[in-house]
Amino acid sequence: MSLVLSLSRSSQVHGLRHGRMVRPARGAPTFLLLTFLLLAALWPGRAHAVLPIEHWTTSSGARVFFVHAPAIPMLDLAITFDAGGRYGAADRVGLASLTNTMLGKGVPGLGEPEIAERFASVGAQRGGGASSDRATVSLRTLSSAEELGAALEMLERLLAEPTFPAEVLAREKERVIQALREAQTKPETIAGQEFSALLYPGHPYGRHATPETVAAVTRDDLVAFHRAHYSADRAVVAMIGAVTRAQAESIAQRLTARLPAGSPSPALPEVARPGQAIERRIAHPASQSHILVGAPAIAWGDPDQFALMVGNYVLGGGGFVSRLYDEVREKRGLAYSVYSYFSPSLQPGPFTIGLQTKKEQTGLALQVVRETLSRFLADGPSADELKAAKANLVGGFPLRIDSNGKILDNLTTIGWYRLPLDWLERWPQRVEEVSAQQIRDAFARHVRADRLVTVVVGDDGR
Repeated sequence: MSLVLSLSRSSQVHGLRHGRMVRPARGAPTFLLLTFLLLAALWPGRAHAVLPIEHWTTSSGARVFFVHAPAIPMLDLAITFDAGGRYGAADRVGLASLTNTMLGKGVPGLGEPEIAERFASVGAQRGGGASSDRATVSLRTLSSAEELGAALEMLERLLAEPTFPAEVLAREKERVIQALREAQTKPETIAGQEFSALLYPGHPYGRHATPETVAAVTRDDLVAFHRAHYSADRAVVAMIGAVTRAQAESIAQRLTARLPAGSPSPALPEVARPGQAIERRIAHPASQSHILVGAPAIAWGDPDQFALMVGNYVLGGGGFVSRLYDEVREKRGLAYSVYSYFSPSLQPGPFTIGLQTKKEQTGLALQVVRETLSRFLADGPSADELKAAKANLVGGFPLRIDSNGKILDNLTTIGWYRLPLDWLERWPQRVEEVSAQQIRDAFARHVRADRLVTVVVGDDGR
């Protein structure tokens, strides 16, 4: 997969990954009261809807998703572009992330220090990043006229007229190369890269940045990538804050009006699922084996998404209350932590089981993981497990929308992956509607125990 310069995967606020335990819910009344109080604080008088999302398309073709939230005098916005690493050439992996980073390093007449000072002087914070699917530029600013105007003016220039100064690019490339060299000595990095390469052979999702691919990126590559992919007609603008609908329309139009025209995106190969089990063991001096097991699974909006989410909570996403945790850690003490998750993307993202164990316990740990998964695929969750999973997921739902930042992430996800506007409003209901049979059927369609990829870094099996 393409390089994210922070060397960490961006969070998916309401996705299928649940790596930590949520305090069990004490009942629907508690959940409804918490939700009402939360929404009443965020949007006085509008607690009848989870997110009162307004949606329109600018004259430049950008799709806009807006929530009016007047309680705090701030505006949070994010513009997401069809500029992910999946469009970069195989010998230029890292280009998407470098392009995104370099947007803030220069515009005509202003260098990196001056740009940073302009944002800081009005208390604004700019962010961004790139993944395999997309690239995002974000802004958090006061909504007062002077501060908002100055922050938007600067952001508009960064998006429309970046200069990509060569000397700064050379510095950034060296920084990334050094970080990659260090990361590639770590067993977790080696395991993750080998895992994605085996899951997605010949597909951009299976690529990863190397010192060589980053070193090959030139300023001309950045200019061309920006011109081709930072276009308005494939952009999504998400906003939440203390601005009116009219202001939001003006802001969205302003930030997208001068973007490049763009060019047609190349067709991407289909994700090919493994036809048989694959196991790869890589020797490493680490004291523990790092184990990943999984397969390509689902894309965002798949009809099975909620069934898989609820089922995975029982299998390995529920932390201390999951089956994998109980079998691997509690009963046998084979690992400190074991987890599973689905990571949907534009194309089918992976289902992953992960753990670390002592090298001499590698074989036993793998056996227990595979047996636990096979039993779950055959039987699904028990009635008590299903009830508890739903209570935890629904009870924890208010935590998914308890800040403007989380709401912004949700708006971006809804817009970018073209989910229904009532995705969040119906989220608790759709969780409650999942049956044990739906979970068994969904897992049968997306997870084949005899076709999983296994990567072990540490114990080479000899």
